[in-house]
Amino acid sequence: MAEQTAEKSKTILNGVDVDAVLGLIDAVKEKPDLAESKFRANNEWIDGGHNRTTITGFYGAGQEIAHTEPFVLDADEPPVLAGHDKGANPVEHLLNALASCMTTTMVYHAAVRGIKLEEVESEYEGDIDLKGFLAISDKVRPGYEEIRVKFKVKTDAENVERLKALSRLSPVYDVVSKGTRVKVQIEKK
Repeated sequence: MAEQTAEKSKTILNGVDVDAVLGLIDAVKEKPDLAESKFRANNEWIDGGHNRTTITGFYGAGQEIAHTEPFVLDADEPPVLAGHDKGANPVEHLLNALASCMTTTMVYHAAVRGIKLEEVESEYEGDIDLKGFLAISDKVRPGYEEIRVKFKVKTDAENVERLKALSRLSPVYDVVSKGTRVKVQIEKK
């Protein structure tokens, strides 16, 4: 089921180092404070709807951890929304965050449970009524009314329902489906 590599005899399933994930689970069970994490992003407005986010590191496992290189994400709006299309728009970034988190979560949890996956693809589509964002109607929310997720997974048939449940362990799925308190502070520069 899981393949063993010659190097340090790691158990790799679905491309996941299962031993490393199990080691993390054991470490957190032994020392729950290791689970406390803080993820950060810094954003700078460039022009119009174009802005750039840089991600350099995070706090996890009881320490500050720097990424090997900064991750830079550009966001903009398409011309139909008065932008210049210099990057995916913010609600598309949200779909990307949901897609990548649900996929990673499913793959990691499947690996730890010995579920072999041959292929995983997914599609995300959400509905937004711009009357909320444009402040035309206070009866319409500015954000997504609904997001639909469709996975196509090549695996044994008996795994499908388990995988659906495992994908819902995604932190981004939790944030999107249950909401998270967001505190906003604006200071004069």
